[in-house]
Amino acid sequence: MASDLKPWAIALIVLAGIVVGGYLMLQLLRVWAKGVYNRLQKESKTACDIDAFVDVQRNPVHALKVVLVYKFQLGNRTASTDPIPLECSPSPHVDGLQVSRRSGTTNTESDKDKVVVPLEQILAETEKPPIVIATIRMGFGHHRLAYSAASWALQAGHVAIFHDLLNIESPESDLVKSTDELYSRFSRYASEIGGVAEKAWGAAMKSGDADALRIAALTAAHLQPLLLTYPKDTPIITTHQLVALTASAAGFTNVVNLVVDNHAQWFLTVPNTKNIVQGPVNYQNFLRMGIDAKELAWAGHWCPYDMVQNIEADCQRRIARAQAGKPVRLLIPVGGAGAQRKFIVSLVEALAPLVRGGNGGNNNAVQLFLNAGDHAHMKQAFLETLDACNLDFDTVTTTQGVRDFQAKLLSEKDNKKAANMKPITLFSFDEYFPAVATTDILCRVSDVLCCKPSELAFYAVPKLHIRRVGDHEADSALRAAELGDGTVEARTVDDAMDFVTLFRNGPELLTTMNESIIRNNSVGIYDGCKKAVELVLEKIQSK
Repeated sequence: MASDLKPWAIALIVLAGIVVGGYLMLQLLRVWAKGVYNRLQKESKTACDIDAFVDVQRNPVHALKVVLVYKFQLGNRTASTDPIPLECSPSPHVDGLQVSRRSGTTNTESDKDKVVVPLEQILAETEKPPIVIATIRMGFGHHRLAYSAASWALQAGHVAIFHDLLNIESPESDLVKSTDELYSRFSRYASEIGGVAEKAWGAAMKSGDADALRIAALTAAHLQPLLLTYPKDTPIITTHQLVALTASAAGFTNVVNLVVDNHAQWFLTVPNTKNIVQGPVNYQNFLRMGIDAKELAWAGHWCPYDMVQNIEADCQRRIARAQAGKPVRLLIPVGGAGAQRKFIVSLVEALAPLVRGGNGGNNNAVQLFLNAGDHAHMKQAFLETLDACNLDFDTVTTTQGVRDFQAKLLSEKDNKKAANMKPITLFSFDEYFPAVATTDILCRVSDVLCCKPSELAFYAVPKLHIRRVGDHEADSALRAAELGDGTVEARTVDDAMDFVTLFRNGPELLTTMNESIIRNNSVGIYDGCKKAVELVLEKIQSK
């Protein structure tokens, strides 16, 4: 009888069989995934109940998605709850800051002269409870926020412990490193390729739904050993949500989570912590999503102590420079993932006619401070561009050199040394700390920070926002533009040059931006890290 069927009928029957079989297979996979998800929840040894936090009625579990991503990342690993012993040594870069690592790993040549102390000794000997600043180096942003928070903790007279999960040698930190490497690689690909790749990456950066939070929480359950040496009531400020999830999983009771960006996503928030945000729109959106008001606060922008304390003087100096027609000093840093090479190089080429023509002073329209960070490929790209454009420049390669450069410009009063500086200074380094710190240090002596709308979009300095890397950053540029201390996002080099022209043609825009910063500061807009420290200390004092 089958031979009597027309070919099209046979094809239709086969197609129907495939569809029905595929549907049944999908249903079986969903049943399997639900069972695996429930088992993982029981076996994860975590105090972090994500399903209660996000409300499964409003945000149901898509178990197949969660389980497949989890299995891809972790396979059949079993979570451990064995603490990793820790020791601390003074930071070579920040006075008073202690840096944690796994005990027994300080055996390199550079460690010979360091004072290494077991964590237990620091906890026992400090008069005031130490504040742990817990983070992950994923790009520069999370470390930048950690150093900002540490600056306020130190100012409050507390020992601050810089606890980077990647610095604790272990299988757990290796798990985080693999995620970091993927993030950095795809950020670079999206920025360099553009088009469909950029759109896909942008969409991915805005897809942090409740399931993404569930996946992150299951991952964090495996990272608990990286924190378990600390007492559970230790005051902890986290600058990466995965660290906050780890602390929540381990049952820590005094955790403040600095929520990054200005785009509300479940992925960025954590139960059993105080999630603090930088602006009112984020605060409102998180409340609408269903986060308990007791676990949420609007604190202000994450800015370092030195920057905030000098806002008035630095803004007045910028206004005076603008009104005197001085060259516009543009600070152009490269992000930690090393993305944006094509855009930044094209921008420097477009700026070349404005910086060419001899030394500084009034002989050129702009001066450039180029921070290549610790990216060898960006340093090489800058060098090739400067050579091709026949641009004269100086180089700085040490943290002390950066501080000396800042000091020279802070003390300048039309002195010859500052007036005769070359129109471009290239900053490049072999290690990450000066790569991060240089931007913070130079913000104070720059007229405009030229950056993608990342964590820097919230800094107390006039900002020219260039093309974003990830669509989640778009809302950060809007926040700055509404506050008056930054531009809207310049998606093309021509758009960016339009703003440079505005900065050059008169003092009005730069004056307005600096006056906005002064006004914002008067109501605590830039006090976010200060308030984070106050929140963890309040919980100690209330005991």
